[in-house]
Amino acid sequence: MNVESTIAGLFREEWGQVVATLIRLTGDWDLAEDCAQDAFTQAIQRWPAEGIPPRPGAWLTTTARNKAIDRLRRAAVGVAKMRELASAVSTADVDGADGFPDDRLRLMFTCCHPALPFEARVALTLRTLAGLTTAEIARAFLVSEGTMSKRLTRAKGRIRDEGIPFQIPSPELLPERLASVLGVLYLLFNEGYAASGGDALIRQGLSDEAIRLGRLLVRLMPEEPEAAGLLALMVLHDARRPARLDGDALVPLEEQDRSRWQHERIAEGTAVLDEALRHGRVGPYQIQAAIAACHATAPSFEETPWVEIAALYRRLEALVPSAIVRLNRAIAVGMVDPGRGLALLSALESELRDHHLLPAAQADLLRRQGRRPEAALAYRSALALAPTGPERRYLERRLAEISAGGLSV
Repeated sequence: MNVESTIAGLFREEWGQVVATLIRLTGDWDLAEDCAQDAFTQAIQRWPAEGIPPRPGAWLTTTARNKAIDRLRRAAVGVAKMRELASAVSTADVDGADGFPDDRLRLMFTCCHPALPFEARVALTLRTLAGLTTAEIARAFLVSEGTMSKRLTRAKGRIRDEGIPFQIPSPELLPERLASVLGVLYLLFNEGYAASGGDALIRQGLSDEAIRLGRLLVRLMPEEPEAAGLLALMVLHDARRPARLDGDALVPLEEQDRSRWQHERIAEGTAVLDEALRHGRVGPYQIQAAIAACHATAPSFEETPWVEIAALYRRLEALVPSAIVRLNRAIAVGMVDPGRGLALLSALESELRDHHLLPAAQADLLRRQGRRPEAALAYRSALALAPTGPERRYLERRLAEISAGGLSV
């Protein structure tokens, strides 16, 4: 067994658990992260010669706890806190007052407390649960490492100063707090699946972390159908990732090689969605997952059930009345009736005048109607607003095809 690859895998799987355990025991976020890092460093130094212990996760947690005890002893913080640390064997042995034995779920809810700014919730989740470095998180947010470090410090300070508890919220607050957790995971996934800026459209590491945390949430909260709905949505979208880029160019759904889709993941996503729907409490993430399933299970683009997708978007709009939802419903309608789709898109111009997706959608429907000059004008408008390199290159290709008159409709 390769020790280095084993430790790398354990870092992905156990980092959040080790940090969460120490935060619960010490209440000190920085101490928890430092001691967790020390434990992994010690594993790298010792395991090649001593071998991998039978329970490596417990070894890492115990080692990190012992390092925390040493730090607190040197800092002379008091006998009571050291005794508390010394008596705790592992997270698995201690259930909290909220009845959940896994501290990672408590940590996720703490990171996503509504008292924190939304960006701080995402950053804390990435740092404490996913183990990303401050530099990696800064790159994800397109800010400097110093700026991100200050944001993380302020967020941790606010948790400390306002006494935000390290626990699952009470039942009456759970729906509001769960929505915050799901929103953070969804934003994290989307930033990996379709980056908001820069020259890389896909940031695979962010999507992978969102899916991993989503699996954890579903495992720990199996009776929450919207958690399962979000997991299904992420898995179904991610299953198409291998076909979404050709080199550094975006490949639209219509042109993707469906043999490159990960069909075992599509089966997984649809199974998770089916289980969520059995609860009979349908929410926005389940509806979006149903839309993704329509796309993922269609044998070809031409056989996509656009009427069903348009109906699902109408149902989603009743729950989430946003311009982007209306945009997507207009596109689905336009695939059946381009003229009606264009009329629905025109009604969104005041709301989405600065968003590249609106003129891009208009250009596509105009192209399908054979209205090339108008389509070319819309493609130019979309190109001026597109935020990423791959999207700009795709629009440039479409514009060149329209201008040359060689693209079939």
